[in-house]
Amino acid sequence: MRRLLVLVTSIIFVDALLFTALTPLVPEYARTFGLSRLGAGILVGAFGAGAVLGGIPGGIAAARFGPRAAVVLGLILLAVASFAFAFGDSAETLAAARFVQGFASTTTWAGALSWIATSTPKEQRGAVLGTAFGAAVFGAVLGPVFGAVAHYVGVRPSFVTLGLVALVFVVLASRAQSDRGEKLSFAGVRRAFHDVRFVGGLWLNALPAMLFGMMMVLAPLALADAGWSTFAIALVFFVSISLESLVNPFLGRLIDRSGPLGPTRIALTASALVSAGLAAATGAVPIAVLAVFAGVSFGGFYAPGLTLTSHRADAAGLSQGLAFGIMNSAWALGALAGPLLGGAVAVTAGDGAPYLLGTAACVLTLGATVRIAPRKARAHAA
Repeated sequence: MRRLLVLVTSIIFVDALLFTALTPLVPEYARTFGLSRLGAGILVGAFGAGAVLGGIPGGIAAARFGPRAAVVLGLILLAVASFAFAFGDSAETLAAARFVQGFASTTTWAGALSWIATSTPKEQRGAVLGTAFGAAVFGAVLGPVFGAVAHYVGVRPSFVTLGLVALVFVVLASRAQSDRGEKLSFAGVRRAFHDVRFVGGLWLNALPAMLFGMMMVLAPLALADAGWSTFAIALVFFVSISLESLVNPFLGRLIDRSGPLGPTRIALTASALVSAGLAAATGAVPIAVLAVFAGVSFGGFYAPGLTLTSHRADAAGLSQGLAFGIMNSAWALGALAGPLLGGAVAVTAGDGAPYLLGTAACVLTLGATVRIAPRKARAHAA
């Protein structure tokens, strides 16, 4: 199990690094291709668009052919997309490469998460999934740094190298032991979507993706407008996501002991406050400070969301591969909506308006959790 966890977390690390590598490069591409805030949102959101389409097919592949097959397929596509991004010379080409990256990412994640979930006892699953997501966050930590390095060293050699690393993981994953697959039950899908906690787990993955997506477009552009360098912008997100990487393993262990409801409510409250602060912020320094706090508050949803999705899939008789595939599509809808909504609303109503929408979403979700009885027995059943 330890070897498998190391392999899976390493793969997720590289995948997440690629997702956030674009963040400090957004202002440069906006200048180079003459992109508005909406155009920048489309470039960032292309990843989410591909992920929306890749989530459920990736989950079906993980369940039908086994987690290893889905991971290998996703990594091959990831390598191809990295090479395409390296040699892209137009906004359309880069967006297409990001689209394929997103499709590849959700396929890889469906296989990787189901691989470790099916190999772990249920009572330890929160800690293991929290650890895996912590590795993903650590990859996301280094993504902006990688993007800043690519800015100075060159996008082409940087992304070619990343593609080659993905191919190395193809070889390693192909040699690892994996279950042949799980039984596909589409009746389980129907039962899962009638389970409010399963649906809640999906939303707890979509909401932070939307919040991060807004911030990944608006914050770098606001900081660049204030004269901050690519390196300085990358540093802000490095610190932000570093804090997120520290909190998720802790949250996973806490959820195993006391259930997901308490951590979810804390994350919702903190995220509402941070998003409202970003809406009101007018200077570069306050925006940078709040972006750092967002790493902990927005990122605090993922461990509860992953655990709810996995546990309620078991209760509904839904395969882990398909459950995580559906979850990835939910995350991708948030990752797609965040940049597009943030960019479009900012063009017409200013940068503060999208953050206020995020605040409202957090407050409404917090209100919805009041309907969930907080008894420990029910929390553990989730």
